[in-house]
Amino acid sequence: MSPLSHLANSAATVRLTVDLGALAANWRYMRDLSGTARCGAAVKANAYGTGADHAAPRLAREGCRDFFIADAHEGARLRPLLPDARIYVLNGVFDDSFAQILAHDLIPIINSPDQAAFWRENAGTRPYALHVDTGMNRLGLTPEQAVAHAEARGPQPALLMSHFACADEPDHPLNARQVEVFSALRPAFPGIEASLANSGGIFLGADTHHDLTRPGIALYGGDPVSGVTNRMQPVVTAETRVLVVRHAKAGESVSYGGAHALTRDSRIAVCGVGYADGFHRSGSGAGVPLRSAVPQGAFGAINGVQVPVIGKVTMDLTMFDVTDLPKDAVKPGDWLELLGATVPLEQAAEAAGTISYEMLTSLGRRYDRHYTA
Repeated sequence: MSPLSHLANSAATVRLTVDLGALAANWRYMRDLSGTARCGAAVKANAYGTGADHAAPRLAREGCRDFFIADAHEGARLRPLLPDARIYVLNGVFDDSFAQILAHDLIPIINSPDQAAFWRENAGTRPYALHVDTGMNRLGLTPEQAVAHAEARGPQPALLMSHFACADEPDHPLNARQVEVFSALRPAFPGIEASLANSGGIFLGADTHHDLTRPGIALYGGDPVSGVTNRMQPVVTAETRVLVVRHAKAGESVSYGGAHALTRDSRIAVCGVGYADGFHRSGSGAGVPLRSAVPQGAFGAINGVQVPVIGKVTMDLTMFDVTDLPKDAVKPGDWLELLGATVPLEQAAEAAGTISYEMLTSLGRRYDRHYTA
């Protein structure tokens, strides 16, 4: 590491610790739940913000051999780190990505008849996966188009797949409908492996597992099933440095717009994190009228005690009310937890009116990143 790089890290006002051991444990748990199916891993979006360069090789050491990324550029970056893995490109193939897919031995997931025609005309017998839309109305061939594809002349896919729309809600009727549609299609593709279950889908049971499962958010500590105790180990700890501890009087206001008026004399920890770092403005302690899940806004933690955000989150700074902590509990230079043991990922996401996926993938580039085994 160069002296300049060291200076940049030591000067950071936000830091991120990624527990690769917890990531590996979560994958093993999902692998065991997958029964006889192989367990893959979604490492798109920089491994959900945790750092694909570190996360993917760690999962490969655990035995993962099937990785899912969004586009060919992500796959090209991972190929040197995963020389023996199958790397699937979820967004499929188009003219500008074709050469990169071939050069890095990636497997495109074909999402439309146009993509299917392009691949068959240009790729010869190179492997591909076929995505069928069973009820999400996002990517994928219709079931009728998939049957026509199976009946047409040309190489058949190495993998048939679909994607759950509501797997995090186990009782949602669309889950059963998607299982039914997908199962009905399988005879049209005899001898071809199949994949349906994402993180939540794995918990729906053996009927969803088929040959390959594709956990994503669960690997990174997110809650894969709504309304059930989250059994996944936390992977990410995000912290921010306290820059200043201010003393303000009752009746004064805090942050932009004067939206938060103090009702008591207060101590305010001003911290070096903001929405440019992925600490969402929607988690502001005041002045965000559309949020309803947690009206009081987001929170952080000092020494295991939660403290609320006060006033509006700004680009680079956020204020936390530390009035109720002992006077010597917070001082400039201390670190305040944003996500971690005291501020669970799901709670932080709810407080910002969003979901764990967005919280993780929004983590900004200014974090001084550390990885533990």
